[in-house]
Amino acid sequence: MSQLDELKKNLRKGKVYRRTELTKWSKSVDRHLDALLQDGTLQKLSPGMYYVPKETAFGKTPPEEEVLVRSFLKDDRFLLTSPNAYNSLGVGTTQLYNTRTVYNHKRHGEFQLGNRKFSFKIKPHFPKKVTQEFLLVDLVNNLATLAEDQEEVLKKVSAKVHMMDAKKLNRFVLEYGNAKARKILLPLIQSETHTHAL
Repeated sequence: MSQLDELKKNLRKGKVYRRTELTKWSKSVDRHLDALLQDGTLQKLSPGMYYVPKETAFGKTPPEEEVLVRSFLKDDRFLLTSPNAYNSLGVGTTQLYNTRTVYNHKRHGEFQLGNRKFSFKIKPHFPKKVTQEFLLVDLVNNLATLAEDQEEVLKKVSAKVHMMDAKKLNRFVLEYGNAKARKILLPLIQSETHTHAL
């Protein structure tokens, strides 16, 4: 079996590989990479990153976003979200954005991985999964970057706060809100708790 076949045998569909990982199966990794890219076994994602496409009824598919991001960061600690997720809150955001946001501890900046754009943002804290409370705080954190009328959105945010669990939301604002989000949301939550206390 040639070294190239040996290398192919170790590759798994849907998985992402860094060039450095492939050196354990190949002594002439760049020559083999060229051959694998030409015969379609591998596709290039970004410099030094490749993936093995999965075959589906619709043709070859790229790896899942979670797999992509995990390989790019070499880390499991990240939260993948998108400004499109704000639309599920029902506070008047309807725009569709072509980017994914990745909160993480390592990388900052815009990166193109394959045909998808990711905006990596370093944050000291983020939850393990996206919840309605986190989305609301995140929306107010990023209000200035959205295409919608900010005042209109804030009116609806104020109404939304009254429909949410005040204690839980308060915790999320303190943990994940920036100064602006705290200034806007904490008084709303306090007035809500006060109303319930009466």
